[in-house]
Amino acid sequence: MAVKTEAAGKEWPETTYEVGLEKVREYANAVGAENTVHRDREAAEAAGFRDVVAPPMFCVVYSAPAMGPAILDPEVGINLATMLHGGQEFVWGEPVCVGDVITTKPRCVEIYEQDGKGFYVFETVSSNQDGAEVVRGTWTNIVRGV
Repeated sequence: MAVKTEAAGKEWPETTYEVGLEKVREYANAVGAENTVHRDREAAEAAGFRDVVAPPMFCVVYSAPAMGPAILDPEVGINLATMLHGGQEFVWGEPVCVGDVITTKPRCVEIYEQDGKGFYVFETVSSNQDGAEVVRGTWTNIVRGV
């Protein structure tokens, strides 16, 4: 069975996520981010941030939900039973702080077949309420046995 390449270039509706103080604190605790800017407003403001700042990989919390409809789209044709996580790459922009409203837009960049596997490359662009890009993610999924 060959991969469906027609979905390359397709975009899906954006998702929105409002960054909350306790979520940032919980995430910082979970990943062992020790810097007080991830928990304390005074420390964050003293360091030049607008409010408590999220650790960089918090980007998965607000950007991954946008990927659900893309991965599950029948037009893309991913067989979840044989899908592997191929990789993620992030390029960060404006720091994400408590109170920010982040909008993430997903799109399929490329679909191709190589060595009997399907490669599905997606991109998400996340921006804050001021339109500043906070992170651009590249998500690669590999499907075995296509």
